[in-house]
Amino acid sequence: MNWNRLLSRARPGLSRQHPDSEARTDFQRDFDRIVFSSAFRRLQDKTQVFPLSQSDYVRTRLTHSLEVSSVGRSLGTMVGDSVIKRHGLKGVYPQDFGAVVAAACLAHDIGNPPFGHAGEDAIRLWFTASATGQTILAALTETQRQDFLRFEGNAQGFRIITRLQSPDNVGGMQLTCATLGIFTKYPRASSLPVEPPPGIAFKKFGFYQDDRELFAEIAGQLGLEPVAPDAWSRHPLAYLVEAADDICYRIIDVEDAFRLQQLGYEEVRNLLLPLTGEPERAQRKMDRITRSREKIEYLRAKAIGVIIEQVHQCFMAHEDAILAGAFTEELLDIIPAADAMRALKDCGENRVYVSRPVVEVEAAGFEVLGGLLEAFMTTVTDIAEHGSNASSKSRMLIHLIPEQFTNPGRRPNPDPYRRVLAITDFVSGMTDSYAVTLFKKLTGMSLPTG
Repeated sequence: MNWNRLLSRARPGLSRQHPDSEARTDFQRDFDRIVFSSAFRRLQDKTQVFPLSQSDYVRTRLTHSLEVSSVGRSLGTMVGDSVIKRHGLKGVYPQDFGAVVAAACLAHDIGNPPFGHAGEDAIRLWFTASATGQTILAALTETQRQDFLRFEGNAQGFRIITRLQSPDNVGGMQLTCATLGIFTKYPRASSLPVEPPPGIAFKKFGFYQDDRELFAEIAGQLGLEPVAPDAWSRHPLAYLVEAADDICYRIIDVEDAFRLQQLGYEEVRNLLLPLTGEPERAQRKMDRITRSREKIEYLRAKAIGVIIEQVHQCFMAHEDAILAGAFTEELLDIIPAADAMRALKDCGENRVYVSRPVVEVEAAGFEVLGGLLEAFMTTVTDIAEHGSNASSKSRMLIHLIPEQFTNPGRRPNPDPYRRVLAITDFVSGMTDSYAVTLFKKLTGMSLPTG
């Protein structure tokens, strides 16, 4: 792989590029398109860690995405400066690297369903365990089934930015190939005829069967190396998106848990202090700060700055292997502060993500998403198979599904695969609050008032 192709400004669906502008680059345009999209705005009411939190302080998916984008911009700019100097690249600047990584980071969670990762599990479980889900999947091919049995927010995100947002455009939001390639941390389809290649890039999948041809086009434009049928080497800068996300969630989830009094000051202090690079100096600074909240905020900021530099150095040390598609690890696992970062991850998994408030709402999320899928999958299947002879309930409920997810006149797609995709698009795109409200109305737990 070479950097000139990897920074392709070509846009799927557009034959003509925007004229160059010093004031606003193609990658900055990508960033702006994501910011102004309705799919991005919906992240303000989607779970980061603490579902349906009543605290204004706690992060949502939107604020998390903004923070990841900020870290990603710093990482991209630093790596870009080093790459340009090492390879003597012309016509590209460190800020271009920063802008394209920031754009990909901004969109990295745009495909997450309600209730975070528990929502992904809930959707998979409905297809795996429900009688209706099994019946619906029986009409699909084995490869098509894998899209739903292994439902993945990353693949849903690719679908949102290339199809569902601005659906009248070929290529959806028509982001640059560089941004799309960097966004796709897992450049493989849901089903491979062989065992996936080893390494972090293939532990999940990044696009559905319906989107294979589009990703193949993007991979070809970028010069990503094919490593198996429907699988390519990861875009090098995707490693920075992964690192930026992990830096933020590991450090900031612990900070949020402290603000919600789920973790004590001393515990969080002891987790963050080793990440500052100079613990004694950091402690002296903290001794001058009065409130514990501000002390933790200082440690969080200091830790993020240190880890960003370590990731930058680590990326450059392994650049040759990354460009060759031979790098198989997460950068955070091999930086000097890897052990301290792993301790943060362990704390999150063992203390924060299993806390009672989190588990209670996530458990309810299984009922909510399962119930919505049951209602709407049954509805579109019934109407597709029986037309005007469908049940009165189905003929009523079809009006609750936006026409975007059916054909004009609210006629479900006759193709079973695309019909299931459409309803999955509909349900997974809901915000937490809307999913709960609609579920309550469908089940009679609350009724609309006039």
